[in-house]
Amino acid sequence: MAAEPVWSVDPRTGKPREQVAVEATAADVDRAVTAASATREALADRTVRAALLRTAADLLDEARPEVVETADAETALGPVRLTGELARTTAQLRSFADVVDEGAFLDVRIDLPDPTTTPPRPDLRRWKVPLGVVAVYSASNFPLAFSVPGGDTASALAAGCPVVVKAHPDHPATSELCAALLRRAAAKVGLPEDVVGLLHGFDAGVELVRHPLVAAAGFTGSVRGGRALFDAAAARPVPIPFHGELGSLNPVVITEAAAEQRAAEIGAGLAGSMTLGQGQFCTKPGFVLAPAGEAGDRFVSALTDAVGAHEPGVMLDRRMRSHFLTGTYELAQIDGVAAPVHPAPGGPDTVKAGFLTLDAELLLESHRKGDGGAFLSEYFGPVTLVVRYASRDEITAVLAVLPGNLTATLQMADEDPEAAGLLAELTPLAGRVLVNDWPTGVAVAGAQHHGGPYPATTSTSTSVGATAIERWLRPVTYQSTPQHLLPPELRDGNPLGVPRR
Repeated sequence: MAAEPVWSVDPRTGKPREQVAVEATAADVDRAVTAASATREALADRTVRAALLRTAADLLDEARPEVVETADAETALGPVRLTGELARTTAQLRSFADVVDEGAFLDVRIDLPDPTTTPPRPDLRRWKVPLGVVAVYSASNFPLAFSVPGGDTASALAAGCPVVVKAHPDHPATSELCAALLRRAAAKVGLPEDVVGLLHGFDAGVELVRHPLVAAAGFTGSVRGGRALFDAAAARPVPIPFHGELGSLNPVVITEAAAEQRAAEIGAGLAGSMTLGQGQFCTKPGFVLAPAGEAGDRFVSALTDAVGAHEPGVMLDRRMRSHFLTGTYELAQIDGVAAPVHPAPGGPDTVKAGFLTLDAELLLESHRKGDGGAFLSEYFGPVTLVVRYASRDEITAVLAVLPGNLTATLQMADEDPEAAGLLAELTPLAGRVLVNDWPTGVAVAGAQHHGGPYPATTSTSTSVGATAIERWLRPVTYQSTPQHLLPPELRDGNPLGVPRR
């Protein structure tokens, strides 16, 4: 049977642009993974790995006009947004090159022999080694920063792990272009091009996570798709780590004092955050707890004005547009739910942003009856759910039923008496907690954490920032090993100058 074609589609019209590939067969997956695994020894040199990452960044920057044009044609995200995303992507690659050069990620720890301890301590030297081939599953909403040249790929290569990427069907041409640039970068620094492989097709994604030479996987996408792959990774004869980012409500709590002090400012800020990128960010604030009184009314009024003024926009594909419109329409039909600004079609190809409101009492009663799932689901697109609380106890009760999240935000007033308690209640819910800020936009920095309790992610690690490299490493200790047999990083005198403890 002939392989199925892979088409690049224009989301503005829904029409195919060009055929860019064919879906990979099981044999194609095996060839890609086997070839990637054969490059592990070549990737062992940290100097070459750093050069690969910097060269890849340089080539992506040089190809910026073509990369941005291709990505825009497939995603409708616009040249401004995509130019910024490409800059973030190349900065991320260079940042991981710096991480590789520094060597602290190796986490070298040395305990010298001490016969006086109980029990006696031998010579122990610990560091971290790469796991092996990493499967990367590209995201729909970030065709660069969370796709072929994105953070999972950059951190895996930095760790010394070859990568096989499963392209997202929304941007196959962008994926092919970026993969070609990464493979060219490998060749330029003397590495085999197969340190980066690319596959297309749903079945290929399933085959990839099951391949015996795949040692770990990184995923950004839906709860349904991510959980299926997570389960497949766990069901293997040899289970592997699966670092999945699946879904997040990113709750916001607005204290009554904050609403009294800054209702208009908070309303405008929320509108800007929830509509950014047409609400297609994993960190979109999709669930808001706001007071029920007059100050809360002023916040809702400000949010109504700001969201109502937002121009209709194109979503990433027709399927997502349909799910967004259907899901928000059904939510708005529930008794007790109001729509100050109703999410709606903005035309044949666009959507209009909106938001819905309900009382906390309705959400809690629905949860007690076991039918409150609609209120706690992520709606991918420019919409948020505003839950009006009547008391401090209702805030606590609602937070207690929320799932895990990437972010949680507290909007507070100066010297707010509720701030400390609410911050303590929000901390168990998310990997990043913000105060008087908005969660969209994730800085690539050493202290960043982009992850959270399930279903936000399937592990406790981060996919953004320097510590993302830790996902693709495992510790090994050498005991009583002669110097000449040790890796240079563990030898006396520290010949490579890596940080050691």
